[in-house]
Amino acid sequence: MTNRILPFITLVFLSTLFSIVIGDDGVAISEQYPLVVSTWPFKEAVRAAWRAVDGNHSAVDAVVEGCSACEELRCDGTVGPGGSPDENGETTIDALIMNGVTMEVGAVAAMRFVKDGIRAAKLVMQHTKHTLLVGEKASAFAIAMGLPGPDNLSSADSIRKWSKWKENHCQPNFWKDVVPLDSCGPYHAKARIDVKEGGCSTRYLMGVAEPRSSLVGPHNHDTISMAVIDKRGHVAVGTSTNGATYKIPGSRVGDGPIAGSSAYAVTDSGACVATGDGDIMMRFLPCYQVVESMRLGMEPRLAAKDAISRIARKFPDFLGAVVAVNKNGVHAGACHGWTFEYSVRSPATDDVEVFTVLP
Repeated sequence: MTNRILPFITLVFLSTLFSIVIGDDGVAISEQYPLVVSTWPFKEAVRAAWRAVDGNHSAVDAVVEGCSACEELRCDGTVGPGGSPDENGETTIDALIMNGVTMEVGAVAAMRFVKDGIRAAKLVMQHTKHTLLVGEKASAFAIAMGLPGPDNLSSADSIRKWSKWKENHCQPNFWKDVVPLDSCGPYHAKARIDVKEGGCSTRYLMGVAEPRSSLVGPHNHDTISMAVIDKRGHVAVGTSTNGATYKIPGSRVGDGPIAGSSAYAVTDSGACVATGDGDIMMRFLPCYQVVESMRLGMEPRLAAKDAISRIARKFPDFLGAVVAVNKNGVHAGACHGWTFEYSVRSPATDDVEVFTVLP
């Protein structure tokens, strides 16, 4: 009798230690999951994702529900239609979704006339062998696959913002080292001199980039970037944004639809979500760096700080943040240049928690 009881006691002990139960289909399910993490206090988006994943939907489907809710709510005016006009006054959409189990990615960028960015990105992942579709052809694809459109993505607010910017002689903007024909262009390049008194400038010798004007902030240049771990421990990430306000037309693409930059997921390691000055951050692939650091054994807090510090060394005035989530659901954030907040919903909480990260 004793020999029969001991294995049973051992099994119960191990199950309690690792918080594992067996689902109806025989798959091991961790009681620390599901988990939803999102940039910024986008609580309704997190709640939408939580309802999906807590209802046994996959991590991918939960990400779609969460980001879609933010698009519909036009979170901070920087997600979905109706915000962030470009230099021509038009709003376009960037979005990405990534399955951390299969490493499949779908993304759209500079998409006109279609407001459902995250659903369009999922359609790219589901129904094409491509990763990223861009511009009007991305819009045509999304509409052909059944999404509503074509729609005007501008709003009274975005047009008012654009008109005020035009009255201010199109300042600030994203041009550099150019001469305008008039206050709002067209622009042409001017000769650039990086030499002072017979030698290279100090900034060039130090390997530090020139300062950027303050075009980035939570209400004019932002992204929802979301990570979900479902009940089976599968990880997915997604993003949606209408890009940088007053960006240069011509299918400018920021970090939002770039895997490894705004978001990245590997089920065996964890996930990362990011937000901030996408033109800078995408040069460093911070989320790929975070996930790779965790794969090598670094804890989330240090992985997040390391990725941000790599950028800050070259661009001391950039604004940005990342959140690292390891495969066990441990999360931590790091930021530079601003105070950052991110949102979490887990089985340990009754509602969304917001965490504040100081630079």
